[in-house]
Amino acid sequence: MAAAALVAFFGGLLVGSFVTVVAHRVPRGEGVVAGRSHCPECGAQIAAYDNVPVFSWLVLRGRSRCCGTRISARYPLTELTVALLYAATVLVLWDDGTEIALGLVFVTMLVAVTLTDLERRIIPNKILLVAAVLGIAIAAVGDPGSLPERAIAAAAAGGLFFVAALAYPRGMGLGDVKLAATMGLFLGRDVAPAIFVALLAGSVVGVAMIAREGAGARKQAIPFGPFLAFGGVVGLLLGSELIDLYTGTFS
Repeated sequence: MAAAALVAFFGGLLVGSFVTVVAHRVPRGEGVVAGRSHCPECGAQIAAYDNVPVFSWLVLRGRSRCCGTRISARYPLTELTVALLYAATVLVLWDDGTEIALGLVFVTMLVAVTLTDLERRIIPNKILLVAAVLGIAIAAVGDPGSLPERAIAAAAAGGLFFVAALAYPRGMGLGDVKLAATMGLFLGRDVAPAIFVALLAGSVVGVAMIAREGAGARKQAIPFGPFLAFGGVVGLLLGSELIDLYTGTFS
């Protein structure tokens, strides 16, 4: 198990590097497969030895070799985040290969949409669509009996957020609606604690901002995608345990 988690960690570093490319290019309408990585400042092509996850950033001390432009720490942090999530997914879901495959696709999607929502306030349809198609395909092959539950969870989660978007369009976008529905597809019944955690985290951050900045904080737009992503990770790794805890306490 430990060896598999280690392999997943290093695989996650590589995937994390690709996720940064996806998050940068997809919102800008650029292809993610064709074309080598290039410096966003001067346009110079980035050599393979300068594109090693985390290591290259450390060696270059956070600056581009070609023009000396500072490289954001979000790149190595994203790579490490995906790597840790991959390792955690393998460790927690070790006894179910289908759930591991679904979990790896799921956390990859969550990290990608977190980056796009933080940077550009959008959750790209292309990322959600690719993840949903992969999720359905994996479930159809590995656990076809779960598809009805996943469809119901997707409809329930998406429907809940759609009502919220209609009631408060300034605070909830359709991207959040589609992300919630995709989370339901991957998590099934575990989407319930995921959404609860997301709402709780968003509320805590909102209250903290109001306490620090006063009433003016109410007018600030806060992307909700990262909170949904956080809830999604909790739902993936701890969802069943949280449901069991709730039912055991209140039943």
